[in-house]
Amino acid sequence: MELSEIRREYCQGGLRRDDLPTEPVELFTKWLKQAVDAQLTDPTAMTIATVDEFGQPFQRIVLLKHFDTKGFVFYTNLGSRKAQQLQNNGNISLHFPWHPLERQVHITGQAVKLTAMENMAYFSSRPKESQIAAWASKQSSRISARSALESKYLELKQKFAKGEVPIPTFWGGFRVEVKSIEFWQGGERRLHDRFLYSKQDSRWDIERLAP
Repeated sequence: MELSEIRREYCQGGLRRDDLPTEPVELFTKWLKQAVDAQLTDPTAMTIATVDEFGQPFQRIVLLKHFDTKGFVFYTNLGSRKAQQLQNNGNISLHFPWHPLERQVHITGQAVKLTAMENMAYFSSRPKESQIAAWASKQSSRISARSALESKYLELKQKFAKGEVPIPTFWGGFRVEVKSIEFWQGGERRLHDRFLYSKQDSRWDIERLAP
């Protein structure tokens, strides 16, 4: 297999300065809706990047659960590697790869923990199986075998068979307060369209970037 021969043209459309709203969340809302309407697999999936104390980057995919002008929200085990890294360094980047639409969105910002009330509101909306799974997994810790994880899940399923599942103290969410958002639209002959929104106090500066 010759990887250098794998290529295609990007020709679904362009992105022009006149297409851009003042607030980037408006364009993100439009693009996300189009990704959902196009029935893309996991349209809310985003790669998040953090760094450890040595400056080593780590990436993983999580699901976006809410967004507005205040920021972009995801949830995790607070003992996980990503959460521990964010505790030491709140700088984070998000990436949405909507390949079938020839689009990408890249976000940089600062991750801030949600309040207990916000965590509770979302946790109570999750399916019970997901609530129990949050208790069963000490995310990022080493385990001997999958059977140990499933045994723990079954044990907790029996424990919480009757009544509500309480929210774990080690589980919660982060809101990414945005510093910049880049919108990328594929273009013919690799002349892609890129626009970068950068937060300047209470307003956004918009710049076109070379592909």
